[in-house]
Amino acid sequence: QVQLVESGGGLVQAGGSLRLSCVASGRTFSSYTMGWFRQAPGKERQFVAAISWNSDSTYYADSVKGRFTISRDNAKNTVYLQMNSLKPEDTAVYYCAADSTTPQVMGAIPSRLIDYWGQGTHVTVSS
Repeated sequence: QVQLVESGGGLVQAGGSLRLSCVASGRTFSSYTMGWFRQAPGKERQFVAAISWNSDSTYYADSVKGRFTISRDNAKNTVYLQMNSLKPEDTAVYYCAADSTTPQVMGAIPSRLIDYWGQGTHVTVSS
């Protein structure tokens, strides 16, 4: 089992920045691909970004490419999502995820197939 706890959400104005963190406990964090997903009210959960176990590979949704950066620190069992140039359409609950697949596959498979989820952190971007 892997337990994931997100933090760092909040209210920010359009154009601003936030950094989300996700701390993992349980099984070996460094063996998993880690990702971020988001779910806006009334919409399905969607992929945002993922990073391989050794940080060699990252993958982003087109909607966040160039604005968001995913990174990880295996020594701290933590994955981050740096979000810059935020837009009101980025408003959502952001979820951390862990899976034994690759970043590209994590971005393509249905979210119900992802191994582990955090409970989410709210991000609100005001216009």
